[in-house]
Amino acid sequence: MREFGKGGFSLKRAPRRLRLIYAGFLVLAAMGFATQLGFQIGRIGLTHSAIATFYRGSESGDVMVFPKTAAQLLEVTHAHAFVMAVVFLILAHLFVSTSTPEPLKMAVLTVAFAGTVADLASPWLVRYEAASCAWIAFASWIAQGAGNLVLLAVSGWECLCGEENGS
Repeated sequence: MREFGKGGFSLKRAPRRLRLIYAGFLVLAAMGFATQLGFQIGRIGLTHSAIATFYRGSESGDVMVFPKTAAQLLEVTHAHAFVMAVVFLILAHLFVSTSTPEPLKMAVLTVAFAGTVADLASPWLVRYEAASCAWIAFASWIAQGAGNLVLLAVSGWECLCGEENGS
């Protein structure tokens, strides 16, 4: 983190050993996002009705699904809010240190942040506001996924294809 404090820090000009450490973090973060996607597809589902059923419950179909309680949502939100904040902070720091044009940086960071916030809020909206809020959950997954994919890919590219400076 000390490297970020230096004026004009550039990811692709960082020492090789530092870029490899960051690349390792990006690989682990990508694995985390892949498992999140797997959970969303495999356990929740990608349709409006599947998302609503996961949070609101249903007695129709082959299996009875119980509505999520406030305590369950609070437990998940609590854990995810801290982890997602730290991951976003690190990814954002790395991405800001890339050679990406400033307007694109701001757009990608805004989409990733908005998707993350909506991902934390949408289960509550679906469960306690209306089943129709399931579209917010789905849209947040798309925004968060697309934004984080760009953060990972661009930062990873500059980590692995940075300038050689002998360090």
